[in-house]
Amino acid sequence: AGTANPSALVAAEIAFARTAREKGQWQAFDQYADDDAVMFVPEPVRAKDWLSGRQEPAAPVQWQPYQVWMSCDGTLGVTKGAWQRPDGSVGYFTTIWQKRKKGDYRWVLDQGDSLAEALEEPAMLSASVADCARGPRGDELVVERDRKTLAPGMDGRGRSKDGTLSWSYHVNADHSRWLQVSLLKNGAMTEVLRSEVAAPKER
Repeated sequence: AGTANPSALVAAEIAFARTAREKGQWQAFDQYADDDAVMFVPEPVRAKDWLSGRQEPAAPVQWQPYQVWMSCDGTLGVTKGAWQRPDGSVGYFTTIWQKRKKGDYRWVLDQGDSLAEALEEPAMLSASVADCARGPRGDELVVERDRKTLAPGMDGRGRSKDGTLSWSYHVNADHSRWLQVSLLKNGAMTEVLRSEVAAPKER
């Protein structure tokens, strides 16, 4: 069985951000995406399809991880941090990462939102690892969702192989959504992260 190594996930996140600066934002998202990865634009889309051939922005978004959560077995992890765009807008992101058989990480879900003020940068990055008692078993690392469509009203969820970290999201018809992450702590699955994103304003 594997073990949690939050620093490996932070390294993946930093490499992802560096690739965005060096090769282009969408190329980096594509390079680090799992084949079944989902992103919100604001409707949920299969990332690989949406990113294919997409025009790069003039300058990429920059981002930094501030917090990490990880399953006991290291098969699934979550990062949260801050982003900044060249136009001065700021926000936060949450990314769910899945470990591949090769031992490297690919993101399976990426979401975030803009903020009126930048997230406060912590003095140091915090990492929280699930307890290693048995959670509800996942037969395998699965992203359970309808394979054919990603429509508003969609739900998605997944969990680590050992069941010690789970996540789920729901998107409403107006494209407002929530994302929730739970970690096994003291014998119970405990919510460690909840993000709620309002419906996009009409342009």
